[in-house]
Amino acid sequence: MTQAPATPKAVHRRHDREIVSLALPAFGALVAEPLFLMVDSAIVGHLGTPQLAGLAIAAALLSTAVSVFVFLAYATTAAVSRRVGAGDLQAAIRQGMDGIWLALLLGAAVVALTLPAAPWLVGLFGASDTAAPYAVTYLRISSLGIPAMLVVLAATGVLRGLQDTRTPLYVAIGGFAANGALNVGLVYGAGLGIAGSAWGTVIAQCGMAVAYLVVVVRGARRHGASLRPDTAGIRASAQAGVPLLVRTLSLRAVLMIATAVAARMGDAEVAAHQIILSLWSLMAFALDAIAIAGQAIIGRYLGANDAEGARQVCRRMVQWGVVSGVVLGALLIVARPLFIPLFTGDTAVQDTLLPALLVVALSQPISGVVFVLDGVLMGAGDGPYLAWAMLLTLAVFAPVALLVPALGGGLTALWWAMTLMMSVRMATLWLRSRSGRWIVTGATR
Repeated sequence: MTQAPATPKAVHRRHDREIVSLALPAFGALVAEPLFLMVDSAIVGHLGTPQLAGLAIAAALLSTAVSVFVFLAYATTAAVSRRVGAGDLQAAIRQGMDGIWLALLLGAAVVALTLPAAPWLVGLFGASDTAAPYAVTYLRISSLGIPAMLVVLAATGVLRGLQDTRTPLYVAIGGFAANGALNVGLVYGAGLGIAGSAWGTVIAQCGMAVAYLVVVVRGARRHGASLRPDTAGIRASAQAGVPLLVRTLSLRAVLMIATAVAARMGDAEVAAHQIILSLWSLMAFALDAIAIAGQAIIGRYLGANDAEGARQVCRRMVQWGVVSGVVLGALLIVARPLFIPLFTGDTAVQDTLLPALLVVALSQPISGVVFVLDGVLMGAGDGPYLAWAMLLTLAVFAPVALLVPALGGGLTALWWAMTLMMSVRMATLWLRSRSGRWIVTGATR
C-alpha cells in the first residue's frame, strides 16, 4: 500500500519539532559567553564607570580572540552532521577530535601573543587614562581562559553534529552559575576588584572545558575513534576553517570598529555601548540557536542526499527567524526599565544608552533573518561565499561608522550604522539562499 505524501502542515510540524528540540537546548549553550560578559558587566559596573569602560575594551578584544575561531564549532557541526546522515559515526567523532587538538594549539598561541601585547592592544582603542589600566588587567588575566574556551567551541561542534544540544546546555548552566558565584566572591568578598571578575571567568571556563572533554572522550571510546592527535587531520580541520575564519574576522572587525568609535566619544558612551553590545550579543545568540538547529538538521539531510528536505528546513527556519526577531525586539523595549539599572547607576550612561537601545530593538527582525541564513550556509559548508559576503559588508560598514563622530553623530548614530551592516548581510545571504548553489549532497562537500 502506497503511503500518502505528507501535507505541508505535517511537514511544518515535523520541522518545527526538530528545530525546537535542538534550538531550545542550544540556546543555553550559545548564550554562555554573553551571559558571562553580562554578569561581569553588572558586577564591574558597580565598581565605577572607568572600570566598566575598561571592561568594555578588554571584552571586545577577548571576544575577538575567541570568536575568530568559531569555525571550530560551526565547521565541525556541519562536517559531523553530514557523516551522521551518511551513517559513519566513527569518522564523525574522529574529525571532532582533530578539531579539539587544533583548538588547544590555537589557544596556546593566542595566550602567548596576548599577554605581552595587552597594553598595546588596549592603546589601539584610544582608552582614557582612567580606563586603560583596568582594561589591561582584565585582558591579561582573562586571556588565560582562551584555550579552554576554544576547546569548548570544538567539543560543542562535535555534540551538535551528533544532534545532541542538551549536554552543552547542562554544561553552560553549570558554567554560568559558577561564574556568577566566583565573580561575586572574588570581586567583593576577596576585594580583588576587576581582577577578581577576570579570575572568576577563567576558572568557570576551565571547568566547562573539562566537562566537555569527559563527554567527548567517552563517545570516542564507545565508537572506537582514536584520541591521538593526527597531523593530517588537524591540518585538514584548519584548512576547512579558513573561509569561516575570514568571515568571522570581518565580523569581529565590524564590532571592534564600533567599540573603537564609541571609545573615542567618551567614557559614558563606551560604557553605554558595552551594555548594548552585551544585550545585542545575547539576542544574537538566541537567534543563532535556530541556526544551530539548522546546521545540524541541514547537514544531516545533505549527508543523506535529501536536497528537498534541506530546502524545506531552510524556508521554515527563516520564518522562525523573523518571528523570533520581532519578539526579542518587543521584549527589549518593554523590559528596559528593569535591566538598565542593573548595569549602571550613572545617569549619563543611562541617558546615552536609551535611544541607541531602541534602534537595536527595531533591527531585531533583520537580525533574525541574518543569523538563520548564516547558520544554514554554514551547515551546508558554504564557507567561501560567507567569507566574500562578510568582506563586502565590512567594506560598506567601515567608512560609515568612521564618519559618525566626524559628522557629529553620537552612540545612536553608531547603532544606525550597525543596522545598515545587518541589512547588507541580509541582502547577500538572501540572494545566496534563493540561488540554491549552497546545496551539495553527500558525506563530504
